[in-house]
Amino acid sequence: MTQVQAKYLKDYRAPDYTISHVALDFVLAGSDTRVTATSQVRRLNDSATSLLLDGEALSIEALTVDGNPYPYQVQDGQLLLENLAAEFELQVITRLDPGANSALEGLYMSDGAYCTQCEAQGFRRITYFLDRPDVLAIYTVRVEADKQAFPYLLSNGNQVEAGDLDGGRHFVCWQDPFPKPAYLFALVAGDFDLLQDSFVTKSGREVALQVFVDKGNLHKSHHAMASLKKSMAWDEQRFDLEYDLDIYMIVAVDFFNMGAMENKGLNVFNTKYVLADTASATDDDYHGIESVVAHEYFHNWTGNRITCRDWFQLSLKEGLTVFRDQEFSSDVGSRAVNRIHAIKVIKNQQFAEDSSPMAHAIRPESVIEMNNFYTVTVYNKGAEVIRMMHTLLGETGFQAGMKCYVERHDGQAVTCDDFVAAMEDASGVDLSQFRRWYSQSGTPLVTVKEEYDAGANQYRLHISQRTLPTAEQAEKWPLHIPFDLELLSAEGESILNRVLDVTQAEQTFVFDDLPSAPVPSLLQNFSAPVKLLFNYSIEQLLHLIRFASSEVAKWEASVTLFSQSVWHNVASLQAGQSMHIDSRLIDAIKGLLLEPDLDQALLAEILHFPNLSTLIEQVNEADIDALSMARTFVLEEIASGCEDELLARYRELAAIDAPAARSLKNAALLLLLNVSDEHQTLAENQYRHATNMTDSLGALTALNSEDSVLRQTLLDDFQQRWSQTPLVMDKWLTLQATCAGDERIDAIKTLMQHPAFSLSNPNRVRALIGAFSAANLAVFHRQDGAGYQLLTDVIIELNTLNPQVAARIITPLIQFKKFDESRQVLMQQSLQQILALPQLSNDLFEKVSKALA
Repeated sequence: MTQVQAKYLKDYRAPDYTISHVALDFVLAGSDTRVTATSQVRRLNDSATSLLLDGEALSIEALTVDGNPYPYQVQDGQLLLENLAAEFELQVITRLDPGANSALEGLYMSDGAYCTQCEAQGFRRITYFLDRPDVLAIYTVRVEADKQAFPYLLSNGNQVEAGDLDGGRHFVCWQDPFPKPAYLFALVAGDFDLLQDSFVTKSGREVALQVFVDKGNLHKSHHAMASLKKSMAWDEQRFDLEYDLDIYMIVAVDFFNMGAMENKGLNVFNTKYVLADTASATDDDYHGIESVVAHEYFHNWTGNRITCRDWFQLSLKEGLTVFRDQEFSSDVGSRAVNRIHAIKVIKNQQFAEDSSPMAHAIRPESVIEMNNFYTVTVYNKGAEVIRMMHTLLGETGFQAGMKCYVERHDGQAVTCDDFVAAMEDASGVDLSQFRRWYSQSGTPLVTVKEEYDAGANQYRLHISQRTLPTAEQAEKWPLHIPFDLELLSAEGESILNRVLDVTQAEQTFVFDDLPSAPVPSLLQNFSAPVKLLFNYSIEQLLHLIRFASSEVAKWEASVTLFSQSVWHNVASLQAGQSMHIDSRLIDAIKGLLLEPDLDQALLAEILHFPNLSTLIEQVNEADIDALSMARTFVLEEIASGCEDELLARYRELAAIDAPAARSLKNAALLLLLNVSDEHQTLAENQYRHATNMTDSLGALTALNSEDSVLRQTLLDDFQQRWSQTPLVMDKWLTLQATCAGDERIDAIKTLMQHPAFSLSNPNRVRALIGAFSAANLAVFHRQDGAGYQLLTDVIIELNTLNPQVAARIITPLIQFKKFDESRQVLMQQSLQQILALPQLSNDLFEKVSKALA
């Protein structure tokens, strides 16, 4: 393949030209779709006379400058124009075949509808353009199509004109009054069901709200609409930010690489994050829809009105907006449970990314394929960095910083440094050292040692920090870490609760006048995205579970207690000894089950004990076979020891119609089936009498630990009932992909020929192949490498079909250094097989080459 060149943040240059206005005319006609782009171009660099425009897979019909044909050259995906005036009008007419666009970037077809995805660099598949985020233009869009087949013609902004044309065709014109980069452009044309509503802003403006869904799904769109209205009201109340257009539209499409896209005023969504009713969607689905709708809406200001100068600054909009959607979910739901969910993403996925060949700072220094940096580091660690700023500044200081940021940069494309500067200037807090979080990759290791001087009634905490070298960054510096701490007395009273500023490689904090050694609750609420190294005793963990003020700290203590037991048994297996469990762990869980006032949703989180992925991230190298056996043993011992309490809780919650009760009930059921097959009757009865998808799926999940006759019977029933509902069949595919047993691989190969599966649909691929390789670790890491080869074969097919999806699901293969030598060899062989492909995509080349380097 052609040698791929990396791009570097240090090489950023402002564009020589900019485009102030662009008029787009789409004549949608299947494989002969025509796009006319008329741009007003202005020179910014006085010495420049040539213009390079980005383009990909385009056929040019005509090109003019100021109305006259103009010579051009096309090479390596760029169009070159030379000897240009300081200002001119450029018109480019291109021909497209949206139906043949399987990459799902630019303009493509999704189940008979035209739609677009332009972030990060998809607009260049529509026309030749300055496809970079620091070129902001006013867009006017005319869309023409057959009226019967495509009654709805949508684009960004406000509708300004519409009419009928000869031959049964019609047109609609849209104008977006706010300058935006090309990545925020959107177009949708199709025949949908439409849900309409409105929202009155705090200044009294009425905004029309529209949600477009596939025919027959109107009843599943109400939760998305309610989530949108809730988001709009919250953003006004919490951040004083008001919506700015006359209309806000959401369109749900089934073929979509991402979750959703915040295109100005016209958000294109994956159906997964719009469609829901209680029969077909779980409580988690409802929460996911509310969260993603909020996220995309919040982008209107943090991403659209203020965008990023270049793609290295992606976390400017994504990290900030994830923080905002997390705060929204916490304000309207359980703050503790939402925080736990965010922590799990960091500890399970982001820490893994930090220790992989794809480790990068939240503001990367270099990139080959921008699509590869839509990562948990940029998004979720980016949100943790924003959260740390919020901790350091407080709510008042943070809101003052946000106000300064919006007023200073509205309508601009800016950098992460601009955001931090606004926070500093508004609050007066020095964030000089804190800025290192943006440029330093890797997970800091924070080691804590305690010391109590009984004679002096003095308690000391010695805190040190270090970050290991990463492939692209050998030297690391101390970071500013807000370290949230609570000290508890022997009686369980809170002695101290405050945030320490950890800024040095080694620091000691001294606490006087303590008559006895306290129990520390360290890094409360996960106040920084670091790995905490502290040798908690079982007694201390039990104390935290009982008395910590923070519900998140109680959960963290339970995770540590469970993890310690698993690793103890891994060591026993490796030494050829029998496994056993400390009865105090069982007693602690039993006590929580008997605690009547403990929040049900929090208890459910505690009972969802750490999975293999979480445990693997706690060590440098994992013995996957011993780890899997040890975890299963500890789970079974806990379940057996708490069987009566679990059963009582299950029966008590059986008839309660509330998300928290369902969550706890299904967690109890999952544990009960680890005790005895006799409890299969509970799962079957729950499935047969379920009135909602949460309980149906909860029963099937509980039965999914092994392939039984009952499991297969209920799965067959589930398939028959939901065969015409793709999103529910995704759940069925995932259940099949995550069942234990070596026969899984053959079963998955068979399922790839099933009518419910399609390699061209990202949702289906993620549901089956993605779930298998990321969640069924014991089978994926089979010693013969069959799991690796299955994933490799799929990736090879996807390389030409949809490189973005291929690069997303390859992650488990590139994290081979966590495993034993024989498995490492097999995984590297798979990566070599991919690297040898003659037409390897940039998406895959970047990840595979870095892994093998």
